Amino acid sequence: MRATKRWLTIGASVALLCSFGCAQETPSAQTMSVNSIVEALEKAQALLRPRISYRVIRDYHLFAANDSKDNSDVVAEVEFRPPASKDYRIQTSSGSNRGQQVIRRVLDHEVEAASHGNQSRAALSRDNYDFTYIGEATLDSHSCYRLGLKPKRNDTNLILGEIWVDKHSFFVRQIEGEIAKTPSWWLKKVHMKLVFAEFEGAWLQTRMEAVADVRIVGLHTLTSRILDYRGADEVASTVAPAQTTDHKR
Repeated sequence: MRATKRWLTIGASVALLCSFGCAQETPSAQTMSVNSIVEALEKAQALLRPRISYRVIRDYHLFAANDSKDNSDVVAEVEFRPPASKDYRIQTSSGSNRGQQVIRRVLDHEVEAASHGNQSRAALSRDNYDFTYIGEATLDSHSCYRLGLKPKRNDTNLILGEIWVDKHSFFVRQIEGEIAKTPSWWLKKVHMKLVFAEFEGAWLQTRMEAVADVRIVGLHTLTSRILDYRGADEVASTVAPAQTTDHKR
């Protein structure tokens, strides 16, 4: 159905946008001001900008709440080359062709979002958000600050929700909320959950879940997780298999 295709840009439009662990709040007093936490967060994000090429293998799963015919699975290889270039290759795919088109457009949008002009629009910065202090929490055994996110504009790249910021590194461990502006009339709302963690020595988005409430056809869920990470040396020494499907920007 055409309506199903229209929601697919949401997965990567945040960026670049599901923790199965349990986040427990701790009733401790605020130890830093919101401005100090956000300033440290912005500095930490700058440190995390990749300076060498890397490649990740991701598994994508799309499924509909009411129609199993839309279910699809895709394994994709995504390569980043600094300062702002991405491409991807589809390694394997199964299930609905419509679902595969959804996942491919999500990857297309991620490639576009990696360009110089689009990166800053999705950044967790004071240019894009007003931040509020919610409290402290333990997320997967890591102590975090919980901050509320209020976008300063209606934008498909921004999320109305909250983030979990690691108290020691000030790296973001989780983002959760609704996209500030849905990219289509067909979408009533889109709920996002992004999880970040250290993966083989690199700080990466390890899991994602996007639940879209699509008019007429109901709920659709897209999930992704990292299967493998390869650093610069491995990227330089490997050649993509001939049967994969290339896409470059």
